[in-house]
Amino acid sequence: MSIGVLLVDDEQLIRAGLRAIVASEPDLEVVGEASDGAEVPGLVSRFRPDVVLMDVRMPSVDGIRATAHLMSTMDKPPKVIVVTTFENDDYVYDALLAGASGFLLKRARPEEIVAAIRTVAAGESLLFPAAIRRLAAQQANRGPQDGLAGAGLTERESEVLRLMAGGLSNVEIAGELYLGVQTVKTHVGNVLAKLGARDRTQAVIKAYDTGFVTPAG
Repeated sequence: MSIGVLLVDDEQLIRAGLRAIVASEPDLEVVGEASDGAEVPGLVSRFRPDVVLMDVRMPSVDGIRATAHLMSTMDKPPKVIVVTTFENDDYVYDALLAGASGFLLKRARPEEIVAAIRTVAAGESLLFPAAIRRLAAQQANRGPQDGLAGAGLTERESEVLRLMAGGLSNVEIAGELYLGVQTVKTHVGNVLAKLGARDRTQAVIKAYDTGFVTPAG
């Protein structure tokens, strides 16, 4: 089955470029386009995309508000990748806090865009962990510094979360901790449930934002 992608950007030229990249891949399909975040809820309800490529800055409803709306109103919202010009933009971190699974720079190479779509659709690895750590160094620690004390993570779950924050996949975490991959998947699921996180990115952002994990490691 193909991965359905919704393109959201107020610049027609950007949308055209993204459309050409996505449409060239046999497992990806552009299911719709929008020029503003205000159009997103209706299009998502109509086309049910798996992934939304969302411009972070738009004139009416920006990508942060559009992402937050999807996450708060849909039982199974699509994965959102915000698209931005500058990776250290405050808007990017706010979009991740709102529920986006990762971000792309508008100057990203076609192969990076395709890989990002597949990565967030699969949901088993963190999109661009080094870039998210850099963002965390600049923007994190804005939330209560409780180190996730109230989350009730076990020692093993805490280990798994720290490795997730390092960008390790389930297979890599399994090798690091000498566990089976299915066991790691269970631990990851428990971490997400206890943190109220929809995916790995949200769990990692919470870990940084509360001081559980620091950008320096």
